[in-house]
Order: sequence, then structure tokens, then C-alpha cells
Amino acid sequence: MNKPKRYTITAALPYTNGPIHIGHLAGVYVPADIYARFLRGTGKDVAYICGSDEHGVAIPMRAKKEGVSPQDIIDKYHSIIKNSFVDFGISFDNYSRTSAEVHHKTASDFFQKLYRDGEFIEEVTEQLYDKEANQYLADRFVIGTCPKCGNEESYGDQCEKCGTSHNATDLINPRSAITGNVPTLKETKHWFLPLDKHEDFLREWILEGHKNDWKPNVLGQVKSWIDDGLRPRAVTRDLDWGIPVPVEGADGKVLYVWFDAPIGYISSTKEWAEREGKNWEDYWKKNDTKLVHFIGKDNIVFHCIIFPAMLKAHGNYILPENVPANEFLNLEGNKLSTSKNWAVWLHEYLEEFPGQQDVLRYTLTANAPENKDNDFTWKDFQAKNNNELVAVFGNFINRVVVLTNKYYNGQVPPAGNFSEADTDVLEQLKQFPDIIAKSIERYRFREASQEMMNLARLGNKYLADEEPWKVIKEDEERVKTIMYVALQIATGLAVLCEPFLPFTSSKLKNILNINTPEADNKWTDISEKEVLLDPSHQINKGELLFTKIEDKTIQIQLDKLKTTKKANEMANKEVEPQKETIQFDDFTKMDIRVGTIIEAEKVAKTKKLLKLTVDVGIDTRTIVSGIAESFKPEDIVGQQVTVLCNLAPRKLRGVESQGMILMTDTLEGKLAFMEPKEKVINGSQVC
Repeated sequence: MNKPKRYTITAALPYTNGPIHIGHLAGVYVPADIYARFLRGTGKDVAYICGSDEHGVAIPMRAKKEGVSPQDIIDKYHSIIKNSFVDFGISFDNYSRTSAEVHHKTASDFFQKLYRDGEFIEEVTEQLYDKEANQYLADRFVIGTCPKCGNEESYGDQCEKCGTSHNATDLINPRSAITGNVPTLKETKHWFLPLDKHEDFLREWILEGHKNDWKPNVLGQVKSWIDDGLRPRAVTRDLDWGIPVPVEGADGKVLYVWFDAPIGYISSTKEWAEREGKNWEDYWKKNDTKLVHFIGKDNIVFHCIIFPAMLKAHGNYILPENVPANEFLNLEGNKLSTSKNWAVWLHEYLEEFPGQQDVLRYTLTANAPENKDNDFTWKDFQAKNNNELVAVFGNFINRVVVLTNKYYNGQVPPAGNFSEADTDVLEQLKQFPDIIAKSIERYRFREASQEMMNLARLGNKYLADEEPWKVIKEDEERVKTIMYVALQIATGLAVLCEPFLPFTSSKLKNILNINTPEADNKWTDISEKEVLLDPSHQINKGELLFTKIEDKTIQIQLDKLKTTKKANEMANKEVEPQKETIQFDDFTKMDIRVGTIIEAEKVAKTKKLLKLTVDVGIDTRTIVSGIAESFKPEDIVGQQVTVLCNLAPRKLRGVESQGMILMTDTLEGKLAFMEPKEKVINGSQVC
């Protein structure tokens, strides 16, 4: 589609069973936001749509885990997620939720239309059933071995290791996620969308029609699915959480979340259109509308096969012009995992890096997993900030603003005769809108962000080459021209950085005093206007756009991850099996008492041993303990401990030890004393 009249941009609906992390931001929401902001900047009619996905098995599972209702879960995480998006400048035109009345009606109407048109297969099949829990095991209520890659922890709807989508009955050795029991098969009636009916259409539409403009990873996954042969897919589930199936004889059944969730794009558009006085159908049913889905690679099958088949079956809707799915982002070399807390959560990032949303946006864009999985590291985050945003972008703007205020009291000076260098730089400036636009229009956001930074590099180099701080001493008129040119570049940068760095753009426009619709330049103005910032225009005194991030700040984040890794290792650590059974008489032979450490010192020439003097009530004795790597001697004087008193004495490094201090490991892998919760008398026996 060469010249669409309007754009509908959708971003994958996040599940409201947890907060948002950097993987979500890098994979979906920042690329989509860059695209939407760019289109708005070029004067396009845009509907950028999203919302919370509040149905599906993941929600009641989280509710059971936290001991609350599903409604409590969706209300809690909808608020957290929505606020995170706002805080990071994700500029949705509408952010809705699938629990909204407009969505329930839209999804129900969509289902009924397909039902009336005979687009479903109604079939009684055998589904996995947990007798103890007295319920069918839909999707994530069942775990087993993936039939494709052998992952033994695959869910019933999708394997998170290889990304394959399947049915719960396809799993090898399935077990209930509720009770751990081996499920049985029980008959139940469901409605299926016959994907095989649409196989020829999908092959022609995607594999032939979009072979030159869709990303290879998307085409590859679609081809694999189609070549394997498409089969009917259930669009209903036996579940008590979701949208009730709106036909007779469907009691206790809801719409499958991957049937109702993409319809959430449509219902969210309806919500927006009603508020804005627009016709929602223009954005979903007119052929001069360009529809683009932004998703992660785990959602390719749903957006490129299932949802298009639904839209095709309905008959009145347009199909996506592109689905630029990204691969996955890893964290410090390991796969992001919400269950293992191996993530950088957006709401926590904002607490620890206040006002630095654009630093994260820039880093995630510069490292976007567009064609393959990529890695986020805190050291690279620091380098992107210090070496690029501070040293290049920030340095250029700071020099321009400081010198303009110093030499001309903040007024843009008039230009004199342009040198060849001036003309060359101004001509290059005019090329950047088109260069950046072409990258964005091809969904190459990494490339686009670097082209934007190249404009800052151009300005930085121009000032470094022309050295106005030196020239001012001998040729004041020349400096006026230099600063005029530099201010034109700064103005261009304020406009062209907006899709990538919206908070920085706003700050820079305030500094340049172009923060009103009348004063601001449009995207195309950078190429077309001869003057972007008029002579005598008054700018403001500046603030630093970026600040250096110190090593100690980064180390705090690395230490957090290190603690998380240790906790995960401890959680996955196999518990030692029970030792050989002893008789009660054997137990009664042990004399275990509470004592207090009254002196502590390191044992010479050792790393692990401490010599402790312990009052155990019946006497004061010396005990040698291998805890020196976990505790400083001065920190444990006065510590109550549990002591095995009648252990036979033993010499360790020449010191006779008369007992043993009882210890255990914490979740972080550190040693911990076995001590009473309340202070007790030394010599108190442990029974």
C-alpha cells in the first residue's frame, strides 16, 4: 500500500498477571511507539491501540497463587502496567482492557457472526481432566513434554523453549499444574475454527504476497506452520474465567483467550473512536487503511494465521499489511523469566533511575532483537548513556546552548556568509528526515536510531571542527554564522529525536523555546524550510539532557541480579535425601543447647575458621567453626547459637574444638545461625 489514508497500529495486549519488564518494551512497545510517533510527526492519521489482556488461564492461576480473586489480579496489574506505559512515554491513542463491556459485546458479536455463517466445527472431543480438582485442564493448567523439542516443562498451549503452539492433548506425559496428578481424558463439546479451510489463502496472501516485505523470521515461522498442515483450532475452553460462549448449550465454557484477545484491538478502537468522535470502522474495514501488528515472536502464529483466518471468515475486515515481530531479549546472557524474577521491571527502573526513561528507550532500541535474540547488559546500558547520549548528543546541545547564552544572551545570531563547511552541514541536515523515515518505514528501528544519533554526531563534529570558542577572539562575525548553523542542527535534532527520545525532545524544545504548536517544526520542515530557528529568536538557559551513570550505580544492579541468581539456584537446589533411620534412643544421646558467643577471632593462617568462646550454660568452651567467610568476628559477639555439646572434642589447626555450632543455608546461599526467635537462658536444651 503506497499511500494509506490512515494507520491502525496495534501492540500485543499484555497479560495482567504481572508487571512489564524490558523484554516486553524492547520486543513490542518501543518499536510500535517509534512508528506511531513518526507517523504522527509526518501528519498521518494514526490510531495506536492496545489494552490489558485479562482473560485466559494465566489470570486464575496467579489468583490461586496469591490467594485472591481473578478480579483482584486484573485490577492490580492493569493499573501497574498502564502506569508503566504512561511513565515511559508509550503514546497509545487508547489503552483499554478486555474485561470492559464494549469488549465482551464485540467479542461475543464476532463469535456469533461466525457461528451463524457456519464457520465453526462443533465437535465432542476428549480433553485432559483433573479428577481431584474436578475441572478440565485448559492450556496452562497442564504441563508436559513438548512433542517438538522435548522440553519437559511445556505448557498446554505453547512451549516457551521452542515457541511451538499446540494443544494440551499433544503433550507427552502431561500432568496437572493444579494437583500434579496425571490427568484423564473426558469428553466435552467445543467449537473449532477450521484453519485448514484457509490454508491456501494464507499461503498465497503471506508466503507469496508478502515474501518481499515481511521479516524473514515471520515468513519462516508461518511457512513452517503451513507446510506442516493446518488443523482445526478450538476457540472455546472449559473455564469459569473469561467471556461466556454466546450460544445455547455452552454453559461453563468461555471464548479461548487467543480468540477474544485480538478482538481486543477492535473493541479498544471502538472505545477510542467514540471518545474522539470518529468512525471506528474506517480503521478496520476500509482498504485505504494500513493495519500493522507489533508483537513478539511467540505470538506470530496467532497474528499471522489464527487472527487473519478469523478476519477472513468474518468477511468485513482488512488484513494486516505487516507483522514486524521481534525476537527475544535476554538479560545478562540469560533468558528473561518472570517466574524466576530474572528481569528489569519498568516500575522498579523508574524508582532507581528517575527521569531517565529515554536512556532505557535508547538502549533497548539500539539493541533491539529485530532479526535474532539479543542481550541487555547493564555495562552496555552505561556505555550507551555515557559514550553516546552524554558524550555526543548531550555534549553538542550543551555547547550550543551555553555559547548562545554566553555570546548573544540567548538570541539566535544572524548568519553571515556561509563557508563550504556550513553549506555542507546544512545540506546534510536536510537529508536526515528522509534517511530516518526510510529506516522506520522498513521497521529497522535500530538503524533509524543510529541515523538519528548520526545527526547529533554531525553537530558535535561541526562544533569541534569550527571551534567557535577560539574563533571568537579574532572573528566575531564568523562565530555568529557558526552558532546560527549549530542552532539549526539542534532544532532539527529536537524534532527528529522525538520518536526515539520523547522526553529529551520535550526538554530540548523547551530549551530552544519551540514548545508551542506555532513555534515547533514538523518532520518535513527539516528538509523543506531554509530557516528552522529565526535570527533574534530567544532560547532559554539550558539543563543537562543526560547525566553520566557511575560504576557504583551499575554495580548495584549487577548485585541485585547476582542475588536473584543465587536465590534461583537455592530454590532449584535438590534437597538432600533423608539419612538412615535412627532410633529414639540415638536421638536422646545428643545434647543440644542454646549458647551465646562471648568472644570470636580468626584462626591464624586459615580463610574459613573462627575460634569462638561460647557460654553454653553448663560451662564456657572453645568451638572452632568454618564460618569466617560469612561473618566477621566482631559482628557475632553476643549472637545466640545452637550447639551440639556432647560431640567428641577434635583438634582443628592446633585448636581443640569442644562442640559444633548448628547452621543452615539461606535462599541467597549464605550461612545462617539456627537460633531461637526469642532470647533464652544459656544452657536451655533443644528437644
